[in-house]
Amino acid sequence: MELETQSLATEADPGGGRRSRIFPWAVFVLIFGLMMSDYMSRQVLSSVFPVLKADWNLSDSQLAALTSVVALMVGVLALPMSLLADRWGRVRSVVLMAVLWSIATVLCAAASNYTQLLGARFLIGFGEAAYASVGLAVMLGVFAPRLHASLGGAFLGSAFFGSVIGVALGGVIADRLGWRAAFLIMAAFGLSLVVLFRIVVSENRLARHAFDQSVAGAPVAAGGRAPISSLFTNASLTCAYIGGGMQFFVAGVLLAWLPSYFNRYHDMDAASAGLAASFFVLLIGAGTVLCGIAADRFGRRRPERRWSAAIAYAVIAMLCLMIGFQLENGPVQLILLGTGAFFCSGFSGATTAVVASLSHPSIHASSFGVGTLANNVFGLALGPVVVGILSDRLGLLGALQWVPLAYVVSIAVLVAGMKLYPAGLRKLASVPLRGSEMEPVVPNTAGVSA
Repeated sequence: MELETQSLATEADPGGGRRSRIFPWAVFVLIFGLMMSDYMSRQVLSSVFPVLKADWNLSDSQLAALTSVVALMVGVLALPMSLLADRWGRVRSVVLMAVLWSIATVLCAAASNYTQLLGARFLIGFGEAAYASVGLAVMLGVFAPRLHASLGGAFLGSAFFGSVIGVALGGVIADRLGWRAAFLIMAAFGLSLVVLFRIVVSENRLARHAFDQSVAGAPVAAGGRAPISSLFTNASLTCAYIGGGMQFFVAGVLLAWLPSYFNRYHDMDAASAGLAASFFVLLIGAGTVLCGIAADRFGRRRPERRWSAAIAYAVIAMLCLMIGFQLENGPVQLILLGTGAFFCSGFSGATTAVVASLSHPSIHASSFGVGTLANNVFGLALGPVVVGILSDRLGLLGALQWVPLAYVVSIAVLVAGMKLYPAGLRKLASVPLRGSEMEPVVPNTAGVSA
């Protein structure tokens, strides 16, 4: 989809004037940059694992806890804090969150022992918890709905770009200036962006540039709202949440442990290991985007095929990673690991569309919030900790050789969800809407493109 920037200049605002062409794109750049800062602050830790392990004599399970505490806080707090942000004000919420995670990153640099560092990482997770949902709402509010898919994809991509920069740059800085400097530079980037955001963006400016966000043909009765309980009584939807979360188990492990894997088993220093891991993170990001596009095309006429796409990606990733971690170091091993990384989060676009088709549009934000909870609790938070515990007993390579088996659980759950999908659609169609006298409507089974 092309981003038609010229059209933004010709849209009339509610007051009869013309919308600025610059302001929406300024919002986009700042929100995009803050999302990068979010993941730079989160992932820089992975690049300094080898240094922290040596300096403080930490176990792998202790290192894993430093990563998982952030994902756990994001998963648990994303939904309630998003609801609070809608009431308190999105601009103020973005500023507060970015300041909090940046200051917490400074506290990471100042930590003198493991407990202090763990506490600082806890604060990073608290600050980052709702940024993805609130930042996305701020950005999309100043663009026409026809651009949302492209902009949303770019926003998701910024997380991977931030992860790459955090891991790669963090390793280089730690190697030359020490690990504390790596945290300080990430914090400085975030604080600089939040100052610019506060100067440029305000609630009044957002309101003046706001577009009508209604979508023609959306199956929503006027004033109608589905109960939140409908998200927890649909078996097929539950399978989508759990199956998707379990696939994030592997992605979370790769993001957290690849730098240490290259450091220990490929004889790379911290800088080289960070750069090698960053290449694999780019593969994960590329796979997320391209596999989502493929799943949309595959399921254009038959939406249930998105389940098949998610299952196929899981099978490919499982086989490639399982074989790759068993082989001796060499080009064949790296190709297999790279292929596994490319497909390891390819499911996310397909399962997002499935979740959208199984939940009423009036509570889509809540449905995606539950998905964020599942992704972090079952995947991004759980994976690194499990591998850390196994690594203390089996060695890191031994632990990584078992990780792809998480896909077995995910595939089984997704297969069950696919079989229950027609019943799930019928159950959604029977959900009564609050605040509307209209009968429940048949959901849009075409889903939402990634």
